[in-house]
Amino acid sequence: MARDRGDIAIDTLSGEEDIEKVVEREMAAAHENATAAPVEVTTRRKLKKVHRQNSKEGNLNVGPFVHKPRSWKNSRRSRNGYGRGLPKKGGAGGKGVWGKPGSELLEDIEDINDPNFDSELDASGIELKAVVPELPSEDLKKKCEPIILEFFESNDIQEVIQSVEEAVSPNHRYVFVQQAIEIAMDHKPSHRELTSVLISDLYGYVLSESDIVKAFENLLADLNDLILDIPDAPIVLGNFIARAIADDCIPPRFIVDIKGKSDDKNFQEALVHADTLLSMEHGLVRLDNVWGVGGPLRPVQALTRQMSLLLQEFVSSGDVEEASRCLKELEVPHFHHELVYEAILMALEANSETTEKAVCSLLKAFDSSVLITRDQLERGFFRVFDDLPDICMDVPLAYVILDRFIDLCRNEGFLTDKIIARFPSRGRKRFVSEGDHFVSKDKQNKSQEY
Repeated sequence: MARDRGDIAIDTLSGEEDIEKVVEREMAAAHENATAAPVEVTTRRKLKKVHRQNSKEGNLNVGPFVHKPRSWKNSRRSRNGYGRGLPKKGGAGGKGVWGKPGSELLEDIEDINDPNFDSELDASGIELKAVVPELPSEDLKKKCEPIILEFFESNDIQEVIQSVEEAVSPNHRYVFVQQAIEIAMDHKPSHRELTSVLISDLYGYVLSESDIVKAFENLLADLNDLILDIPDAPIVLGNFIARAIADDCIPPRFIVDIKGKSDDKNFQEALVHADTLLSMEHGLVRLDNVWGVGGPLRPVQALTRQMSLLLQEFVSSGDVEEASRCLKELEVPHFHHELVYEAILMALEANSETTEKAVCSLLKAFDSSVLITRDQLERGFFRVFDDLPDICMDVPLAYVILDRFIDLCRNEGFLTDKIIARFPSRGRKRFVSEGDHFVSKDKQNKSQEY
């Protein structure tokens, strides 16, 4: 301990001596040393820290420190003067403490005082696995619907496989098949074809035969409810069953095994339709096109023929809604310029104001409903303009009729400025009988003079 009057070192203290007497004695000794001859070299020892311990006999080992307040009595900091004031043993020392952070993960000893302690439980045979919570059927269907609708847009089989493995437990994957078929039944034939392909591709990976069989059993049982929204539900479901059998997803005996489970009319109609498709000649091969060849897979000639029939039916009936429905079913929005071309060609060949007005009203209706885009409309008109020299061989008055038809469409207000600006104009051809040969001869004589 350092004092103002000098350095006082306290090495040891006796348990019987009082601290004040020791201090007085040391101060007197320091005063005597100050009057004595100075020492050339002095060596000081490091102050020795003495621990203070309490004992029952009353013996005290007093150290050179000041007593701390009583509020520090329960402090778990080190009392030997060393350290940074951190808890003992990192917080794991003493009674009633929580222990080191994370020590509960390393605890292997079971507490017999734990109310959940089971002495008969053998932890050596316990295996932990990830469990996917099972959802009710309605919630599971809502979860599967976006997966199916996204597949209709992207046609990505791998994405569907990953989504089904993550979202649907193996015991409830028949719900996914059932929901996929229900959605496809309410969509276009091309979507039904995609659904049949999806079931065939998922079979053996995330779907089993029992999943597909159970899905068809549930759909057959719900036919009376499905027919309220889908009038041809028995026929469509029969197509799905026949296609699944043709793709080897379910066995052919499925129809025979399930036929006796219900006498419902719609139930039997679906099974009879599926059996008829399978029993016809080359039925398994024909079932590859059970949903038809849709969209861009159709030949161009077949699409052109369908569009010509559509136009002929409209000219006869004047039903715009039926014509719109037929055009949508073709599923070829990139090929609508062919309909515009065929419509104008029909008006030129008919040379009738009635036909011209009907075609003009149809094109206006398609333009107003954006069923045919402006780009497709312009492309159809430009094709007619480019082919006019060839069209004139079959229709000599093609320029006159087209000029009249353009004026009619312009009055309806759906022609673009590009179409009007590009309209070809041809002057009347003059013949030799009208005296043109004299003009040509004069030009030849003048050229010879020069």
